[in-house]
Amino acid sequence: MNASDPGTLWIGRRTLTPSGWREGLAVLTRAGAIAAVLPVGSPDLRGFAGDSWSGPWLVTPGFIDCHTHLVWAGSRAADWEDRLAGTPYADIARRGGGILSTVRHTRAATEEQLHAAALPRLRALAAEGVTCVEIKSGYGLTTADELKMLRAGRSAAAAAGVEASLTLLAAHAVPPEYAGRPDDYVSLIVEEMIPAAVGLADAVDVFCESIAFTPTQCERIFLAAKARGLALKGHVEQLSNSHGAALVARHGGRSADHLEYLDEAGVAALAAAGTVAVMLPGAYYFLRETRRPPVEALRAAGVPLAVASDLNPGTSPFASLRLAMNMACVLYGLTPAEAIDGVTRHAATALGLSSRRGTIEAGKRADLLLWGVDHPAEIVCALGTNPLAGRVLAGRPVW
Repeated sequence: MNASDPGTLWIGRRTLTPSGWREGLAVLTRAGAIAAVLPVGSPDLRGFAGDSWSGPWLVTPGFIDCHTHLVWAGSRAADWEDRLAGTPYADIARRGGGILSTVRHTRAATEEQLHAAALPRLRALAAEGVTCVEIKSGYGLTTADELKMLRAGRSAAAAAGVEASLTLLAAHAVPPEYAGRPDDYVSLIVEEMIPAAVGLADAVDVFCESIAFTPTQCERIFLAAKARGLALKGHVEQLSNSHGAALVARHGGRSADHLEYLDEAGVAALAAAGTVAVMLPGAYYFLRETRRPPVEALRAAGVPLAVASDLNPGTSPFASLRLAMNMACVLYGLTPAEAIDGVTRHAATALGLSSRRGTIEAGKRADLLLWGVDHPAEIVCALGTNPLAGRVLAGRPVW
């Protein structure tokens, strides 16, 4: 033990390790990191002089929400009413609703207003155990407004005590001033937005879809982002099969998200590239889709399955990662264990953070969740109450 800083011990009834649930373990944290994971009776712990917390908890890594659009202004409740009345999502988007409706409100909002609107959403996620969150732009669609969104997300996450991974999603929709000129807008993204986002964004995302951007346009964006050292990801195969997943995989993208219309070739491409498949059941549920992602084929091919809230105003307005986990099990057929892996180790991989997050191992950040439940499935099963007894953020308890 380090005499000058012995650290803190966290002892639960069961602890989720990379090899599964184990009993009788102590997690030693020091200087914000996990220093060791040891049996409670280990000789290395004799004479331990630091603080020690123990309880009948199940201990997991901090949760990671690896796909959100949580910075926006305005409301899309009217779009929802239209969809309930039978209007397809694509038709709403084409007539100026959908994403472009949120764009108008977000452009009109100040950075401070966007920060204030995002903060309650982040606090709701944190209350369920989210310690790291991906935040996308995509409702500004000008260089200044996209950067405004990213800065607001970063500051709101800091205020909520959550680490943020920022993603430039300028290729979310063609803005009205570029109507009929999508290639010109892609040139703006490539020549101006991506260079301006370097140092603020960690990754670049695209919406590769018939109502958004073609694979050729998305590839231009990927090449520009790679040249600037930014990671890649894609909204792909949500409404149709544009073969966007294969494009993401071919360029070494971290994740391919949605995937309802993914085909066998797309599954094989993701498996070969090691790209994470991010399940977003909130949008599937809210849009009343009937074609679910090919979970069985992805599982059989060994593709890592992450789960995320997809928190956004129009198609998944749910500030609850546990709800997404529950939906992933009920609607997509994931097991509770897969859902928990999907918001820990696989979500970390989807954000390029697996070297320091996602599992309880020595050397990783000391973000732990202490669950007051008897069985791991209870973390995913029952909603409406919060079984989280406490959070450990960089080694410090938040009860």
